[in-house]
Amino acid sequence: MIDRAHPHLSVARQCDLLGLARSTLYYQAVDAGPEDLALMRLVDEQYTRTPFYGVRRMTEWLRGEGHPVSPKHVRRLLRTMGLEAIYPKPHLSQAAPGHRIYPYLLRGISIARPNQVWSTDITYIRLLHGFVYLVAILDWFSRYVLTWSVSNTLDGGFCVETLRQALSAYGRPEIFNSDQGVQFTASAFTGELESAGVAISMDGRGRALDNVFVERLWRSVKYEEVYLKDYPGAGAAVTSLGRYFTFYNTERPHQALAYRTPQAVTWAWPRRSEPFYACRADKKKRITAP
Repeated sequence: MIDRAHPHLSVARQCDLLGLARSTLYYQAVDAGPEDLALMRLVDEQYTRTPFYGVRRMTEWLRGEGHPVSPKHVRRLLRTMGLEAIYPKPHLSQAAPGHRIYPYLLRGISIARPNQVWSTDITYIRLLHGFVYLVAILDWFSRYVLTWSVSNTLDGGFCVETLRQALSAYGRPEIFNSDQGVQFTASAFTGELESAGVAISMDGRGRALDNVFVERLWRSVKYEEVYLKDYPGAGAAVTSLGRYFTFYNTERPHQALAYRTPQAVTWAWPRRSEPFYACRADKKKRITAP
């Protein structure tokens, strides 16, 4: 998204407009080694079971499994994976520096129709020899996965593109809810919502239940798809996840929907969604799945 040869905007100004630190542009990621990848697989599974485990509890659990890790090592792995323990934290009303934090708008609201509330989040997806990140946009009423994409970096560009695709394909929701991650508080992301006239809602810090439907989606994706597979690469992950989300939307009955499918609840929407697939092989090259 950064054009180094732009005739009018400097690189620093482009980063500022996108809500990105300029250092992000120049940083060259170092691949995790096999030992770290093995630990990250264990941490991912344990976090899915116990998302309230912080650095210290996760460290003690890994040590109990026979891995002599330090809290510093575990903290680095959790940050790489984009994971944070769920628990109430102090000073919840303080906004992140440089970004506006929006209030939570869904408390006490009855969700009664499609396109009333959309929600989004990012999760870590393991590969056989690496990892990627998955973002999805979900309709709260129907649990329909509107669009999703995969990236090997946590920068916000792939989140913005996924949002644009959802707005283009399904119209606009009344309310859009997310957590306070930098990808969703960046002006590039909130600007898309504000331009579309969508009310923006954000979870309180550490309050996973504020975005409970996406958390449930991640649990289903992990146990019903990711943990059953060993994706040899990002392309294989995109292909397999594409099949799963089609199954999730059109075939899998949901108890909360009286054992109907999301597609049956939103019968007016197309039988098969056409989401945006973005798998970044590196920071300069994008691979788009068919």
